[in-house]
Amino acid sequence: MALALALFVAGPSSAAFAQDALQPYQLVRSLQLIQDRIAGGDHAALPMQAKLLEMIDARMRNADAEDFKEPKNFRALLVYGMSGGNPVTVAAAASRAITDPQSLAIAKGVVAYLSGRPAEAIEMLKPIDPMGVPADLGAFLALVKGSLLATDDPAAALNLLDEARLLSPGTLVEEAALRRSVGIAAAQGDAARFALASTQYVASYLYSPYASQFADAFVSGVITLHMAISQDKIADITSMMDPEREKVIYLRIARRAAIDGMTELSAFASAKAELGRNGNGSRDDPRTQLYSSLSIMTSANVDEVRAKLGKIDRGKLSQSDRDLLDAAQAVAGEVMAPVKAPANAEAAPTIVARGDGAKSATEASADPASADLPPVEGAMPEQAAVAVSDPPVAPSDQEKDTPPAASPPPVPQPARTSAENLAAAPAPTGTAPVVKASAPATPDMQDPIDAAVTSTRRQLDQIDQLLGAAPK
Repeated sequence: MALALALFVAGPSSAAFAQDALQPYQLVRSLQLIQDRIAGGDHAALPMQAKLLEMIDARMRNADAEDFKEPKNFRALLVYGMSGGNPVTVAAAASRAITDPQSLAIAKGVVAYLSGRPAEAIEMLKPIDPMGVPADLGAFLALVKGSLLATDDPAAALNLLDEARLLSPGTLVEEAALRRSVGIAAAQGDAARFALASTQYVASYLYSPYASQFADAFVSGVITLHMAISQDKIADITSMMDPEREKVIYLRIARRAAIDGMTELSAFASAKAELGRNGNGSRDDPRTQLYSSLSIMTSANVDEVRAKLGKIDRGKLSQSDRDLLDAAQAVAGEVMAPVKAPANAEAAPTIVARGDGAKSATEASADPASADLPPVEGAMPEQAAVAVSDPPVAPSDQEKDTPPAASPPPVPQPARTSAENLAAAPAPTGTAPVVKASAPATPDMQDPIDAAVTSTRRQLDQIDQLLGAAPK
């Protein structure tokens, strides 16, 4: 660490001298010490990391076969590559090195990984056991392999990430392994592993510059595992955070849960964000007011919710939350809007079986006065849930998010009430239709208020996908 700091402060001339005088493994070891400080929350070390990477890149490009006869230098080349190095430099240096086949295979796998060819990378690295190589290389190798297998073989990926932590505790390698374990465990539905990895990360790496990625994975995991992880466990994990980070986490959970219709979880997270730690929170935060309103919209007095939404200070919200507020107000407006129905829908004719001398149902339905009746759909017209600037949605998303329409009648006529449907089919000439008085009615239409709420909630989900789930 002292060497790295001295080189950083000394200026370009000393740095150039160090590139030639120091062995590659010495430079890479300095880089690892800097990165471990960063993982612990020392953000001031970030410029030093950038400078060291630049110096190491120049040193590796100038290294010759003689330099790589020292095994530590070739391992340093591989560690440099897996620490964010330049794949072109790694490939060029490895081509000049004379070393064992396994090390060359690792180099090819690292280059493929850094170049965005995961299938090729895992093919090269799969036979190599991270526990069977020196620990300084094995930790990085386990981390890379675990990342590559996260989708295809998550169980193996979690084991590899555990090996990375075992080989390199308290380092940036462990920070990255824990952070990735959180997301994989959530995707696997493993609530116990998710909670354990989250607890360990918060305890050791909450102030890492990469902690925002952990926050994303944690919030998504809580939403995914909401039926498997208790609110008490969530509170235990967040209680290890500082109050401001805890509040932000709860705000994000409340927002996602409200949009996904998880009213109980949204209400819990909103209350936690509003009260703050030890009840000393800020009750006038417009975000908590918005998210708590979303969580009770379908279960509370809608008039009260509308009044609460109307008092929110829009100027203190991000653009995505202002759009969400507009959508929430639209939902409340639709819930309170009166249900429109045709004027004579209540006076549907009663159909009774008659003899041959009676007036047929077909003749009754042919009355010109009822020919222009609008179709009865059982739901109010869908209104736009977002003001003015809602971006267009791809056709595939529309098909996925739009509720299925009611099946049209078999004849090409406007939809009718159940009584009209019974009298709709024309009879053959000269034959009076016979309709039984006990003919079954058509199934009840969906409640119009429920249909409006369901439709608009799906629109809210589209907004969240388009604008991003995290409040700014």
